[in-house]
Amino acid sequence: MAAPGNQFFIQSNIKKTAPHHESFKQLWETKWKKPAEMGVYPFMFGTAKDFQPIVDELVKQDFREPYDWDAYAPMYFPKAEELTKIAEEAEKAGEKEKASEYYLRASAVYRISRFPAPRSEKQRYAWKVGKEVCLKGLQLREHPVQEILVPHIHAIEGEGAHIPIYHLLPETASAATPAPVVIIMTGLDGYRTELAVWMEGWRQKGVGTIVLEIPGTGDSPALPNDPKSPDRQCSSLLDWIDTQERIDSKKLVVWAFSTGGYYAIRLAHTHPDRLAGVVALGGGCHYMFEPEWLGEVNHLEYPFDLCNTLAYKFGYGTDIEKFKKEASDKFSLLKDGTLDMPRCARLFLVNGTEDEIFPIDDYYLALQHGAPKEARFVPDRKHMGEPESFFIILKWIYALLGIDANPISQLQTMPFKPKY
Repeated sequence: MAAPGNQFFIQSNIKKTAPHHESFKQLWETKWKKPAEMGVYPFMFGTAKDFQPIVDELVKQDFREPYDWDAYAPMYFPKAEELTKIAEEAEKAGEKEKASEYYLRASAVYRISRFPAPRSEKQRYAWKVGKEVCLKGLQLREHPVQEILVPHIHAIEGEGAHIPIYHLLPETASAATPAPVVIIMTGLDGYRTELAVWMEGWRQKGVGTIVLEIPGTGDSPALPNDPKSPDRQCSSLLDWIDTQERIDSKKLVVWAFSTGGYYAIRLAHTHPDRLAGVVALGGGCHYMFEPEWLGEVNHLEYPFDLCNTLAYKFGYGTDIEKFKKEASDKFSLLKDGTLDMPRCARLFLVNGTEDEIFPIDDYYLALQHGAPKEARFVPDRKHMGEPESFFIILKWIYALLGIDANPISQLQTMPFKPKY
Protein backbone atom coordinates (compact mmCIF):
# COMPACT_ATOMS: atom_id res chain seq x y z
CA MET A 1 0.00 0.00 0.00
CA ALA A 2 1.08 3.59 -0.52
CA ALA A 3 1.29 4.82 3.07
CA PRO A 4 4.04 3.86 5.54
CA GLY A 5 3.39 0.83 7.69
CA ASN A 6 1.60 -1.05 4.89
CA GLN A 7 -1.49 1.13 5.25
CA PHE A 8 -3.92 2.65 2.79
CA PHE A 9 -3.31 6.27 1.86
CA ILE A 10 -6.66 7.17 3.45
CA GLN A 11 -6.17 4.90 6.47
CA SER A 12 -7.06 7.65 8.96
CA ASN A 13 -10.55 7.94 7.43
CA ILE A 14 -11.27 4.33 6.59
CA LYS A 15 -13.38 3.63 9.70
CA LYS A 16 -15.47 6.79 9.46
CA THR A 17 -19.07 6.69 8.24
CA ALA A 18 -20.10 9.38 5.77
CA PRO A 19 -23.29 11.28 6.75
CA HIS A 20 -25.08 10.32 3.54
CA HIS A 21 -25.30 6.71 4.70
CA GLU A 22 -27.60 7.70 7.58
CA SER A 23 -30.72 8.33 5.47
CA PHE A 24 -31.90 9.49 2.08
CA LYS A 25 -32.50 12.90 3.63
CA GLN A 26 -28.82 13.11 4.52
CA LEU A 27 -27.82 11.77 1.10
CA TRP A 28 -29.74 14.57 -0.58
CA GLU A 29 -28.69 17.36 1.74
CA THR A 30 -25.00 16.50 2.11
CA LYS A 31 -24.13 14.95 -1.26
CA TRP A 32 -26.75 15.18 -4.02
CA LYS A 33 -28.57 18.51 -3.78
CA LYS A 34 -25.73 20.64 -5.13
CA PRO A 35 -24.92 18.47 -8.19
CA ALA A 36 -28.66 18.26 -8.92
CA GLU A 37 -28.83 22.05 -8.94
CA MET A 38 -25.80 22.16 -11.23
CA GLY A 39 -27.03 19.43 -13.59
CA VAL A 40 -23.86 17.36 -13.21
CA TYR A 41 -23.09 13.75 -12.19
CA PRO A 42 -25.16 11.81 -11.37
CA PHE A 43 -27.85 14.25 -12.52
CA MET A 44 -26.71 14.63 -16.13
CA PHE A 45 -29.58 16.00 -18.25
CA GLY A 46 -31.52 16.58 -15.01
CA THR A 47 -32.73 19.56 -13.02
CA ALA A 48 -33.29 19.88 -9.28
CA LYS A 49 -36.87 21.11 -9.69
CA ASP A 50 -37.84 17.75 -11.18
CA PHE A 51 -36.35 15.90 -8.24
CA GLN A 52 -37.54 18.03 -5.34
CA PRO A 53 -41.07 16.57 -5.04
CA ILE A 54 -39.61 13.05 -5.22
CA VAL A 55 -37.07 13.93 -2.55
CA ASP A 56 -39.77 15.37 -0.31
CA GLU A 57 -41.74 12.13 -0.46
CA LEU A 58 -38.67 9.92 0.08
CA VAL A 59 -37.77 12.01 3.12
CA LYS A 60 -41.36 11.92 4.39
CA GLN A 61 -41.34 8.13 4.18
CA ASP A 62 -37.88 8.03 5.81
CA PHE A 63 -36.10 5.93 3.19
CA ARG A 64 -32.70 4.76 4.39
CA GLU A 65 -30.19 1.91 4.07
CA PRO A 66 -30.65 -0.93 3.43
CA TYR A 67 -32.93 0.18 0.62
CA ASP A 68 -35.77 -1.92 -0.73
CA TRP A 69 -35.03 -1.15 -4.37
CA ASP A 70 -38.45 -2.24 -5.61
CA ALA A 71 -40.03 0.19 -3.17
CA TYR A 72 -37.49 2.93 -3.89
CA ALA A 73 -37.50 2.94 -7.71
CA PRO A 74 -41.27 3.52 -8.29
CA MET A 75 -41.13 6.70 -6.21
CA TYR A 76 -39.58 8.33 -9.30
CA PHE A 77 -41.89 6.93 -11.97
CA PRO A 78 -44.80 9.44 -11.82
CA LYS A 79 -42.46 12.41 -12.41
CA ALA A 80 -40.58 10.58 -15.18
CA GLU A 81 -43.88 9.71 -16.87
CA GLU A 82 -45.07 13.31 -16.55
CA LEU A 83 -41.91 14.61 -18.23
CA THR A 84 -42.15 11.98 -20.96
CA LYS A 85 -45.73 13.01 -21.74
CA ILE A 86 -44.68 16.65 -22.11
CA ALA A 87 -41.88 15.52 -24.44
CA GLU A 88 -44.24 13.45 -26.57
CA GLU A 89 -46.70 16.32 -26.93
CA ALA A 90 -43.90 18.71 -27.88
CA GLU A 91 -42.57 16.24 -30.45
CA LYS A 92 -46.03 15.89 -32.02
CA ALA A 93 -46.23 19.69 -32.21
CA GLY A 94 -42.88 19.84 -33.99
CA GLU A 95 -41.13 21.50 -31.05
CA LYS A 96 -37.95 19.45 -31.31
CA GLU A 97 -35.84 21.44 -28.84
CA LYS A 98 -38.49 21.26 -26.12
CA ALA A 99 -39.15 17.59 -26.78
CA SER A 100 -35.45 16.77 -26.59
CA GLU A 101 -35.08 18.56 -23.26
CA TYR A 102 -38.04 16.84 -21.65
CA TYR A 103 -37.07 13.39 -22.91
CA LEU A 104 -33.61 13.90 -21.42
CA ARG A 105 -35.04 15.22 -18.15
CA ALA A 106 -37.23 12.11 -17.96
CA SER A 107 -34.17 9.93 -18.56
CA ALA A 108 -32.39 11.61 -15.64
CA VAL A 109 -35.28 10.78 -13.30
CA TYR A 110 -35.38 7.17 -14.47
CA ARG A 111 -31.60 7.01 -14.01
CA ILE A 112 -31.65 7.94 -10.35
CA SER A 113 -34.46 5.45 -9.76
CA ARG A 114 -32.27 2.59 -11.08
CA PHE A 115 -29.07 4.00 -9.53
CA PRO A 116 -26.55 2.58 -8.69
CA ALA A 117 -27.43 -0.57 -10.64
CA PRO A 118 -30.64 -2.20 -11.88
CA ARG A 119 -30.68 -4.98 -9.31
CA SER A 120 -34.44 -5.33 -8.86
CA GLU A 121 -37.38 -5.84 -11.22
CA LYS A 122 -38.54 -2.23 -11.04
CA GLN A 123 -35.02 -0.88 -11.38
CA ARG A 124 -34.55 -3.00 -14.50
CA TYR A 125 -37.77 -1.50 -15.84
CA ALA A 126 -36.39 1.99 -15.11
CA TRP A 127 -33.23 1.17 -17.06
CA LYS A 128 -35.25 -0.11 -20.04
CA VAL A 129 -37.57 2.90 -20.23
CA GLY A 130 -34.86 5.38 -19.25
CA LYS A 131 -32.61 4.48 -22.14
CA GLU A 132 -35.55 4.68 -24.56
CA VAL A 133 -36.37 8.28 -23.63
CA CYS A 134 -32.69 9.23 -23.46
CA LEU A 135 -32.04 8.11 -27.01
CA LYS A 136 -35.15 9.95 -28.20
CA GLY A 137 -33.84 13.10 -26.57
CA LEU A 138 -30.35 12.74 -28.02
CA GLN A 139 -31.66 12.05 -31.52
CA LEU A 140 -33.80 15.19 -31.54
CA ARG A 141 -30.75 17.38 -31.03
CA GLU A 142 -29.21 19.45 -33.83
CA HIS A 143 -26.40 16.89 -34.02
CA PRO A 144 -28.15 13.60 -33.24
CA VAL A 145 -26.39 10.78 -31.44
CA GLN A 146 -26.70 7.40 -33.13
CA GLU A 147 -27.06 4.06 -31.39
CA ILE A 148 -25.20 1.29 -33.20
CA LEU A 149 -25.16 -2.43 -32.46
CA VAL A 150 -21.55 -3.38 -33.09
CA PRO A 151 -21.14 -7.08 -33.95
CA HIS A 152 -19.41 -8.86 -31.07
CA ILE A 153 -17.43 -11.11 -33.38
CA HIS A 154 -15.09 -12.31 -30.64
CA ALA A 155 -17.91 -13.37 -28.30
CA ILE A 156 -17.88 -16.80 -26.69
CA GLU A 157 -20.84 -18.88 -25.52
CA GLY A 158 -22.95 -16.97 -23.02
CA GLU A 159 -22.10 -13.53 -24.39
CA GLY A 160 -24.34 -11.24 -26.40
CA ALA A 161 -24.07 -10.91 -30.16
CA HIS A 162 -23.76 -7.11 -30.20
CA ILE A 163 -22.12 -4.26 -28.31
CA PRO A 164 -24.56 -1.32 -28.11
CA ILE A 165 -22.72 1.98 -28.46
CA TYR A 166 -23.59 5.64 -28.76
CA HIS A 167 -21.73 7.25 -31.65
CA LEU A 168 -21.28 10.80 -32.91
CA LEU A 169 -18.87 12.13 -35.52
CA PRO A 170 -18.18 15.75 -36.46
CA GLU A 171 -19.62 16.83 -39.81
CA THR A 172 -16.04 17.28 -41.09
CA ALA A 173 -15.36 13.53 -40.86
CA SER A 174 -15.01 11.82 -44.24
CA ALA A 175 -13.00 9.10 -45.93
CA ALA A 176 -10.55 11.78 -47.05
CA THR A 177 -10.38 13.45 -43.63
CA PRO A 178 -11.23 10.82 -41.01
CA ALA A 179 -11.79 12.08 -37.48
CA PRO A 180 -9.97 11.08 -34.31
CA VAL A 181 -12.25 9.38 -31.80
CA VAL A 182 -12.43 9.34 -28.03
CA ILE A 183 -13.81 6.03 -26.79
CA ILE A 184 -15.59 6.71 -23.51
CA MET A 185 -15.79 3.69 -21.24
CA THR A 186 -18.42 4.04 -18.56
CA GLY A 187 -18.31 3.16 -14.88
CA LEU A 188 -20.19 1.23 -12.23
CA ASP A 189 -23.35 3.34 -12.27
CA GLY A 190 -23.04 5.86 -15.12
CA TYR A 191 -23.88 4.18 -18.42
CA ARG A 192 -23.92 5.39 -22.05
CA THR A 193 -27.11 7.29 -21.30
CA GLU A 194 -25.16 9.46 -18.84
CA LEU A 195 -21.67 9.68 -20.31
CA ALA A 196 -23.27 10.89 -23.56
CA VAL A 197 -23.04 14.29 -21.88
CA TRP A 198 -19.44 14.47 -23.18
CA MET A 199 -20.27 13.86 -26.85
CA GLU A 200 -21.32 17.31 -28.04
CA GLY A 201 -18.25 18.97 -26.52
CA TRP A 202 -15.94 16.62 -28.40
CA ARG A 203 -17.89 17.14 -31.64
CA GLN A 204 -17.26 20.86 -31.36
CA LYS A 205 -13.52 20.11 -31.21
CA GLY A 206 -13.66 18.02 -34.38
CA VAL A 207 -13.42 14.74 -32.46
CA GLY A 208 -15.81 11.81 -32.69
CA THR A 209 -17.00 9.80 -29.73
CA ILE A 210 -18.04 6.26 -28.94
CA VAL A 211 -19.63 5.52 -25.57
CA LEU A 212 -19.97 1.96 -24.31
CA GLU A 213 -20.48 0.10 -21.06
CA ILE A 214 -18.08 -2.15 -19.20
CA PRO A 215 -18.80 -5.82 -18.38
CA GLY A 216 -21.56 -6.33 -15.85
CA THR A 217 -23.16 -2.92 -16.44
CA GLY A 218 -25.77 -1.48 -18.78
CA ASP A 219 -26.05 -3.52 -21.98
CA SER A 220 -22.49 -4.81 -22.20
CA PRO A 221 -22.60 -8.28 -23.76
CA ALA A 222 -19.41 -9.36 -21.99
CA LEU A 223 -19.51 -11.98 -19.26
CA PRO A 224 -19.19 -10.08 -15.97
CA ASN A 225 -17.35 -12.86 -14.12
CA ASP A 226 -14.81 -13.67 -16.84
CA PRO A 227 -11.60 -11.64 -16.39
CA LYS A 228 -10.88 -11.95 -20.12
CA SER A 229 -14.28 -10.84 -21.39
CA PRO A 230 -13.23 -7.17 -21.67
CA ASP A 231 -10.40 -8.22 -24.01
CA ARG A 232 -12.91 -9.80 -26.39
CA GLN A 233 -15.27 -6.84 -26.19
CA CYS A 234 -12.44 -4.43 -26.95
CA SER A 235 -11.21 -6.53 -29.89
CA SER A 236 -14.70 -6.60 -31.42
CA LEU A 237 -15.09 -2.84 -31.04
CA LEU A 238 -11.66 -2.06 -32.51
CA ASP A 239 -12.23 -4.46 -35.42
CA TRP A 240 -15.49 -2.63 -36.20
CA ILE A 241 -13.74 0.75 -35.99
CA ASP A 242 -11.20 -0.48 -38.54
CA THR A 243 -14.08 -0.83 -41.04
CA GLN A 244 -15.28 2.76 -40.54
CA GLU A 245 -13.67 4.98 -43.18
CA ARG A 246 -14.69 8.21 -41.42
CA ILE A 247 -12.74 7.23 -38.27
CA ASP A 248 -8.96 7.62 -38.05
CA SER A 249 -8.02 4.32 -36.40
CA LYS A 250 -4.53 5.68 -35.75
CA LYS A 251 -6.00 8.37 -33.49
CA LEU A 252 -8.09 6.44 -30.97
CA VAL A 253 -8.02 7.55 -27.36
CA VAL A 254 -9.78 5.69 -24.56
CA TRP A 255 -11.08 7.71 -21.63
CA ALA A 256 -12.46 5.44 -18.93
CA PHE A 257 -14.29 6.65 -15.84
CA SER A 258 -14.14 5.16 -12.34
CA THR A 259 -14.63 1.38 -12.51
CA GLY A 260 -14.00 1.72 -16.21
CA GLY A 261 -10.47 2.79 -15.28
CA TYR A 262 -9.76 -0.78 -14.19
CA TYR A 263 -10.62 -1.97 -17.69
CA ALA A 264 -8.63 0.84 -19.27
CA ILE A 265 -5.47 -0.28 -17.51
CA ARG A 266 -6.08 -3.80 -18.72
CA LEU A 267 -6.74 -2.93 -22.36
CA ALA A 268 -3.72 -0.60 -22.49
CA HIS A 269 -1.69 -3.75 -21.88
CA THR A 270 -3.72 -6.19 -24.00
CA HIS A 271 -4.13 -3.90 -27.04
CA PRO A 272 -1.01 -1.68 -26.90
CA ASP A 273 -0.67 -1.22 -30.67
CA ARG A 274 -4.26 -0.22 -31.41
CA LEU A 275 -4.63 2.85 -29.20
CA ALA A 276 -2.92 6.24 -29.35
CA GLY A 277 -3.53 6.78 -25.67
CA VAL A 278 -5.52 5.58 -22.68
CA VAL A 279 -6.79 7.60 -19.71
CA ALA A 280 -7.78 5.70 -16.55
CA LEU A 281 -9.64 8.20 -14.37
CA GLY A 282 -10.39 7.07 -10.83
CA GLY A 283 -9.84 3.38 -11.49
CA GLY A 284 -8.00 0.61 -9.70
CA CYS A 285 -6.07 -2.55 -10.41
CA HIS A 286 -5.37 -4.58 -7.25
CA TYR A 287 -6.13 -3.14 -3.80
CA MET A 288 -9.67 -2.32 -4.94
CA PHE A 289 -10.34 -6.06 -4.69
CA GLU A 290 -8.66 -6.70 -1.34
CA PRO A 291 -10.99 -7.84 1.48
CA GLU A 292 -9.52 -5.16 3.76
CA TRP A 293 -10.75 -2.50 1.32
CA LEU A 294 -14.05 -4.06 0.32
CA GLY A 295 -14.94 -4.55 3.97
CA GLU A 296 -14.98 -0.78 4.54
CA VAL A 297 -16.30 0.86 1.39
CA ASN A 298 -20.02 0.51 2.14
CA HIS A 299 -19.82 3.37 4.65
CA LEU A 300 -17.40 5.68 2.83
CA GLU A 301 -17.66 8.07 -0.14
CA TYR A 302 -19.97 6.10 -2.44
CA PRO A 303 -23.65 7.10 -2.06
CA PHE A 304 -24.92 3.54 -1.59
CA ASP A 305 -23.59 0.03 -0.88
CA LEU A 306 -20.44 0.00 -3.01
CA CYS A 307 -19.22 -3.49 -2.14
CA ASN A 308 -22.65 -4.99 -2.83
CA THR A 309 -22.92 -3.10 -6.13
CA LEU A 310 -19.47 -4.28 -7.20
CA ALA A 311 -20.37 -7.87 -6.30
CA TYR A 312 -23.43 -7.60 -8.52
CA LYS A 313 -21.43 -6.02 -11.32
CA PHE A 314 -18.72 -8.71 -11.27
CA GLY A 315 -21.27 -11.50 -11.49
CA TYR A 316 -21.61 -12.54 -7.84
CA GLY A 317 -25.20 -11.42 -7.38
CA THR A 318 -25.93 -11.04 -3.68
CA ASP A 319 -23.11 -13.33 -2.48
CA ILE A 320 -21.04 -10.51 -1.01
CA GLU A 321 -18.81 -12.72 1.14
CA LYS A 322 -17.84 -14.92 -1.80
CA PHE A 323 -16.99 -11.80 -3.81
CA LYS A 324 -14.76 -10.49 -1.02
CA LYS A 325 -13.04 -13.86 -0.77
CA GLU A 326 -12.46 -14.47 -4.48
CA ALA A 327 -12.25 -11.06 -6.17
CA SER A 328 -8.56 -10.39 -5.64
CA ASP A 329 -7.31 -13.72 -6.95
CA LYS A 330 -9.69 -13.53 -9.90
CA PHE A 331 -9.51 -9.90 -11.03
CA SER A 332 -6.29 -8.34 -9.67
CA LEU A 333 -4.15 -7.03 -12.54
CA LEU A 334 -1.09 -7.57 -10.38
CA LYS A 335 -1.81 -11.21 -9.63
CA ASP A 336 -2.71 -12.10 -13.23
CA GLY A 337 0.51 -10.53 -14.53
CA THR A 338 -1.12 -7.71 -16.53
CA LEU A 339 0.82 -4.94 -14.79
CA ASP A 340 4.12 -6.66 -15.53
CA MET A 341 3.53 -7.11 -19.24
CA PRO A 342 6.50 -5.56 -21.07
CA ARG A 343 4.42 -3.43 -23.45
CA CYS A 344 1.67 -0.94 -22.75
CA ALA A 345 -0.11 1.76 -24.73
CA ARG A 346 0.53 5.30 -23.57
CA LEU A 347 -1.34 5.22 -20.27
CA PHE A 348 -2.33 8.21 -18.13
CA LEU A 349 -3.42 7.48 -14.55
CA VAL A 350 -5.44 10.26 -12.89
CA ASN A 351 -7.24 10.33 -9.54
CA GLY A 352 -7.76 12.25 -6.35
CA THR A 353 -5.42 11.30 -3.51
CA GLU A 354 -8.32 11.01 -1.03
CA ASP A 355 -10.40 8.61 -3.12
CA GLU A 356 -12.56 6.41 -0.88
CA ILE A 357 -14.09 4.39 -3.71
CA PHE A 358 -10.93 3.00 -5.32
CA PRO A 359 -7.68 3.59 -3.41
CA ILE A 360 -4.98 5.81 -4.87
CA ASP A 361 -2.66 3.05 -3.67
CA ASP A 362 -3.54 1.15 -6.86
CA TYR A 363 -2.00 3.84 -9.04
CA TYR A 364 1.18 3.91 -6.98
CA LEU A 365 1.33 0.15 -7.50
CA ALA A 366 0.76 0.41 -11.26
CA LEU A 367 3.64 2.87 -11.56
CA GLN A 368 5.97 0.37 -9.94
CA HIS A 369 5.35 -2.39 -12.49
CA GLY A 370 5.85 -3.06 -16.18
CA ALA A 371 6.26 -0.38 -18.81
CA PRO A 372 6.53 3.29 -17.74
CA LYS A 373 3.25 5.16 -17.38
CA GLU A 374 2.16 8.75 -16.85
CA ALA A 375 0.30 9.90 -13.76
CA ARG A 376 -1.24 12.94 -12.17
CA PHE A 377 -2.69 12.81 -8.65
CA VAL A 378 -4.95 15.62 -7.50
CA PRO A 379 -4.26 16.42 -3.83
CA ASP A 380 -7.08 16.79 -1.32
CA ARG A 381 -9.72 15.54 -3.76
CA LYS A 382 -11.79 12.39 -3.53
CA HIS A 383 -12.94 10.02 -6.27
CA MET A 384 -11.71 10.99 -9.75
CA GLY A 385 -10.17 14.24 -8.51
CA GLU A 386 -12.97 16.40 -9.87
CA PRO A 387 -13.12 19.08 -11.15
CA GLU A 388 -9.37 19.64 -11.61
CA SER A 389 -8.89 16.23 -13.21
CA PHE A 390 -11.08 17.14 -16.17
CA PHE A 391 -8.84 20.09 -17.09
CA ILE A 392 -5.75 17.90 -16.72
CA ILE A 393 -7.13 15.14 -18.93
CA LEU A 394 -8.57 17.37 -21.63
CA LYS A 395 -5.23 19.15 -22.02
CA TRP A 396 -3.47 15.76 -22.24
CA ILE A 397 -5.83 14.50 -24.95
CA TYR A 398 -5.66 17.79 -26.86
CA ALA A 399 -1.86 17.53 -26.93
CA LEU A 400 -2.03 13.89 -27.98
CA LEU A 401 -4.36 14.65 -30.90
CA GLY A 402 -2.74 17.97 -31.87
CA ILE A 403 -5.76 20.08 -30.92
CA ASP A 404 -5.31 23.74 -30.03
CA ALA A 405 -8.18 24.36 -27.61
CA ASN A 406 -9.14 25.59 -24.16
CA PRO A 407 -10.76 22.99 -21.86
CA ILE A 408 -13.09 25.62 -20.42
CA SER A 409 -15.09 25.91 -23.63
CA GLN A 410 -15.63 22.16 -23.70
CA LEU A 411 -16.49 21.87 -20.02
CA GLN A 412 -19.08 24.61 -20.43
CA THR A 413 -21.07 22.18 -22.58
CA MET A 414 -21.41 19.76 -19.67
CA PRO A 415 -23.82 21.18 -17.05
CA PHE A 416 -27.45 20.76 -18.04
CA LYS A 417 -29.32 24.06 -18.14
CA PRO A 418 -33.05 23.58 -18.72
CA LYS A 419 -34.71 26.11 -20.99
CA TYR A 420 -38.28 25.08 -20.33
